[in-house]
Amino acid sequence: MTVRTITTSTLKTLKNSVIGNPAAKLALAQDTALIHLLVNCLTSYADTQGSHDDIRIETAHVIASISYGSEVALVSLIRANALHAFLFALSNMKPHDPVQLKSALARGLRVLSTAVAEVVGPSQLGLRTWNPDLRSEAKVALSYLFEFDCLNIFLPLLADPSSQTNIAIAQLISTTVRSEAHRNAVTEWLPPTERSKEIKGRRGWEKKEMVNSSSPARQGGWVVRLLVNFLQKKDIKLQEAALSALSSLAMENTVVATTLTRVWPDAVDTPLNIVLNLTKSRSTDVQLTASLCAAHVLRANASHHPGSIDYSAALNVIHVVNRVLSSSSETPQNKIKTCYTLYHLVKDDKELCREVYERGTLEKVVLLAKHITPLERTSEWEEDEPESTLALREATLTVIAAISLFDNNIRREVADDLQLVPTIQVSLSHKNIGIRHAACTCLRALSRAVSIIRTNIVDSKIGMELFAIFKKEDEDPRVTYAALNTICNLVNDFSPLRPKLLDQGLLPRLMQLLASDDINMRVGALWAMRNTLRTSDPSTRQTVMAHLCWSQLVMLCNDSNPGIQEQAMSILRNLAEDEEGVDYVFESIDTETLANCIISGLESSNEDVTHHTACFLANIANGSREEQDFIFAHPHIIHAMHDCMTDAKSDTRCPLISCILSLVQSNIRRKHELTEAGITSTLRHMCDWTAGVSVSMSPGGRHQRIHMDEDKEAVKLARSVLDLLEHSSIGDLL
Repeated sequence: MTVRTITTSTLKTLKNSVIGNPAAKLALAQDTALIHLLVNCLTSYADTQGSHDDIRIETAHVIASISYGSEVALVSLIRANALHAFLFALSNMKPHDPVQLKSALARGLRVLSTAVAEVVGPSQLGLRTWNPDLRSEAKVALSYLFEFDCLNIFLPLLADPSSQTNIAIAQLISTTVRSEAHRNAVTEWLPPTERSKEIKGRRGWEKKEMVNSSSPARQGGWVVRLLVNFLQKKDIKLQEAALSALSSLAMENTVVATTLTRVWPDAVDTPLNIVLNLTKSRSTDVQLTASLCAAHVLRANASHHPGSIDYSAALNVIHVVNRVLSSSSETPQNKIKTCYTLYHLVKDDKELCREVYERGTLEKVVLLAKHITPLERTSEWEEDEPESTLALREATLTVIAAISLFDNNIRREVADDLQLVPTIQVSLSHKNIGIRHAACTCLRALSRAVSIIRTNIVDSKIGMELFAIFKKEDEDPRVTYAALNTICNLVNDFSPLRPKLLDQGLLPRLMQLLASDDINMRVGALWAMRNTLRTSDPSTRQTVMAHLCWSQLVMLCNDSNPGIQEQAMSILRNLAEDEEGVDYVFESIDTETLANCIISGLESSNEDVTHHTACFLANIANGSREEQDFIFAHPHIIHAMHDCMTDAKSDTRCPLISCILSLVQSNIRRKHELTEAGITSTLRHMCDWTAGVSVSMSPGGRHQRIHMDEDKEAVKLARSVLDLLEHSSIGDLL
């Protein structure tokens, strides 16, 4: 680029040259001097000729044009402090400045901020890959954007008289708010005048939202209040932008979601109902954005009140999804948005997954995935496919995985009736990372069904194809992790693939992943080992421990991360599933070290850790007399068992009482130790419980509301122990 003197004409020429021209955009991005010159034009007028306002408008357009599509360009703009320049220019706008200038600056800020946020992630539409250095710099830039002083510059523009400016800022919120911290920063922000009213209008001990019913805090904050007002305007673009912003703010945000489901002062309807009405708009874009907003509100609100999902409202979203997926005239981009809307609606909710299955939505998604996926792999196919088709295939497989996660009937429908496995299989080897990841995730959901592993997965050889992906050391870590989650299912005791995977290098690869810096990858590797050991033979146990090593297992049992500790304790539990396994554990770990592992597990604040530790103890109690005596030889274990038994949930309490029952059945003379530790009296308390009585069975213990239905098995076991203790003869105690 040879531009050195900035004029309106040169800027327009520059803008036209880079639109849709990656090579020109790259050349401009590499011209550092020109990038700095452009950024400086936003705030100063040196080296420019012509109308200053026109030059700043055109400069904003040029910077917006090069913000997207080139990592080099984005790095150049970040390093030239373009975000700061936009914010500085907006903060110095004068009342007489033209509306077009303010709109151009707001739009430029929105486009650049969106590009930065997309690098930081998480992506709003599918998987993306970015240069680590760029991502690091983008994180700093995005954090700066959400600093209080920066919010004071661009959020007030939501109240600007110009709808174009309103739209730009609402879009900025929708595309850049991707974390809890940023959601809170935006929703809690108030303009200076309202900020002072909130402070003056309450006494020191009162929460700000308690002061008056019309408080902005009562209406989700100043930003949320304005966005809801925009929904009632006739401007479709403004409605769409406001819906999208509300969607981002309500995502996993119970406070905002709850606010949107209530009737506000001086309002005739709830904001959620206004959103639901917009799902029937004549504009497909508004329908889809309203559906996504409703999905986030419904799920966030239900997360605070489990089991309280509003199914009638969810049906509005499902209706839009079904219509778009059934239409042959809808664009791929709209169908991509529809798939992710459905994903956010049903993710991790068993009942909603069942609902969309019964209403035919799942079938529509599967048929769409099959329609856009040729089963013959050719290089021409992968090279010639449009980006929109790739993104749509990723979206369909992602939502199919979410819907299939919980129900075997759904999984059989997908694998047998709709015959999706060949589509998943061809997608596993696709060059696109997002498609490979989605295919792995889909296979993970299907592999939770025993029948599908034994038939579809084995017969098609897709399990071994996934294993090949899992073993690739140069694979994208996100794909490896998705494949690892599937491997955890394929090594279970009911899987015919377990021996083959062990023979072909499963354990060395798991040990590589266990050494990873990624905590989720480490947990997954241990989970795969845990499942490999379940109902395993002595040879498999020895093979696994030859790789994992006992010293490392002991360290993992005392790890500070509860996820790691849970898997380690579960490995110990599965190693000791029979008497031979219990012997193997005692031969391999000295008793003091083992006792410390058990005490650490029982004293954990994590319920899953205590549960697996309790089950491990129950397995020890089925061992030899010497191994049972180990428990009583360490009084700290007995006391930890008592403390855990009084405070734990039923699924942890049962194996602990089962352990005690086995110990007493083996040697009734242990009655004294149990009484001394307070266990006998605690068992009597348990048998005296009635439904709904709040009880604490130990000083300082956590009070729990215990229901007999939940603890029937524990109470039954407790009575068995007490009957054995109370009806033992004097001779038994000698």
